[in-house]
Amino acid sequence: MKKLRNLSFASDIFSCDFFTRQLEKMGLFPSSPNYGDSKTNKRKMKLITSIATALALLAPLTAQAEKSSKATPTIVGIAAGNENFTTLVAAAKAAGLVETLSGEGPFTVFAPTDEAFKKLPAGTVETLLKPENKDKLAAVLKYHVVSGKVMAADVKPGEVTTVQGSKATIKAADGKVTIDGANVVKTDIEGSNGVIHVIDSVILPKG
Repeated sequence: MKKLRNLSFASDIFSCDFFTRQLEKMGLFPSSPNYGDSKTNKRKMKLITSIATALALLAPLTAQAEKSSKATPTIVGIAAGNENFTTLVAAAKAAGLVETLSGEGPFTVFAPTDEAFKKLPAGTVETLLKPENKDKLAAVLKYHVVSGKVMAADVKPGEVTTVQGSKATIKAADGKVTIDGANVVKTDIEGSNGVIHVIDSVILPKG
């Protein structure tokens, strides 16, 4: 039915005077005075039908392309598109983790906001972003990541092993959830390769 509607729509378009004149100018069929003879009309209709068929065949491909362009972004893509994660994204780039966190995953990221980074002692972020501190920065960021996609409803109090290797402590009380003392302020921001939970402080690996 969808193809038939596309065919009908295309036929309506190409049967109008404007497109007829354009086709005549292109020499695809003769202009008047032969405009009304049967051979010309048959040629015209054959051309219109061919174009309409092509359009109908291309329609699913166009729809698929549009669907792909609207695909859910990765967790890195989500962070990059959010003005509250400017520092986090810059840190991920400096640590060389963008490609990893854009991979298949899945990952659960406890993402500190820009305001969270501002709570660190003065100069801490600038120092971590220096090339010579790349490994240290990567360790800090990996401490915010857990393997697997853990939605808020599945989070349980206790220790959780981070990608960095150390264990972070999750607590839940009075309807609030914390990880190493940082408050989880927003949950379940889903990406194509995992989920983000927003936290209000940067957490640091022990030792």
